[in-house]
Amino acid sequence: MNRRSFIKYIVSSFLTVIGLSGGSYVYAREIEPSLVNTHQEQFKSKYLSDAFHNFKIVQFSDTHLGFQYTLNKLRKLAHRINVLKPDIIVFTGDLVDKPDTYEWSQELIDILKTLQAPYGKFWNFGNHDHGGNGTEVLKKVMEKADFQLLQNEHVRIKKNSEYFILAGVDDMSLGKPNIEKALDQTKEDEFKILLSHAPDFADIARKYPVDIQLSGHSHGGQVRLPFVGHLYTPSYATKYIKGTYQFEHDRLQLYVNCGIGTTRLPLRFLCVPEIYELTLKKYSN
Repeated sequence: MNRRSFIKYIVSSFLTVIGLSGGSYVYAREIEPSLVNTHQEQFKSKYLSDAFHNFKIVQFSDTHLGFQYTLNKLRKLAHRINVLKPDIIVFTGDLVDKPDTYEWSQELIDILKTLQAPYGKFWNFGNHDHGGNGTEVLKKVMEKADFQLLQNEHVRIKKNSEYFILAGVDDMSLGKPNIEKALDQTKEDEFKILLSHAPDFADIARKYPVDIQLSGHSHGGQVRLPFVGHLYTPSYATKYIKGTYQFEHDRLQLYVNCGIGTTRLPLRFLCVPEIYELTLKKYSN
């Protein structure tokens, strides 16, 4: 965190303490972080092939295990995701809060393995994943849990003889995102979904033939006050904070997931954790 971000963090923490008192503080610390919403949307595209009409993608992000969020909560989350019967599952970074001090276990791998999606499970790095020498540890854990890493690369999600492109870029803070490499040898008229932990990467992605960017990182602000909104978001999540953004005159639509866990402050207020369920639709006149 640079000096400017640190000052913003201190000020926002102070405002949070004075803004949340009594029952509100108890709610923000004990109740809201344990809630989970499922936010459902549809996306229509002329670039999507008929085979993927009603294809379901479920995204979760920013669990930050070890900072308030536990394996027992993750187990319940996995069950809830499976109930949705997704075709693919994507995780957009920050599995644990501090990889260097987290107590890694086989139980974590086993829980992640229970997640089921017939067309695959995919993930990309967040800043906390790279932090604390976590890069290689995270790779091994997610690989054992049957998640495929998309780090400046893409795969073709195939159904019958048709497919669409699922790409991922590295984290903006501690990684080296390269969208040119991620989309190498793809075509203009192919339907494309991009995973980027950092939502502000959308200003780069919108210059390319990408249909959807799925991001996290911001936690939606984590604490949002009435008439004020979010108090603080990290670098590369300062422009796009929460929910759906459509870029005028550009092909791209961005969704910024509020995430599951918390970090820095063990609070959530007016910013309930969420799972994002996106159903693809073939656009027809």
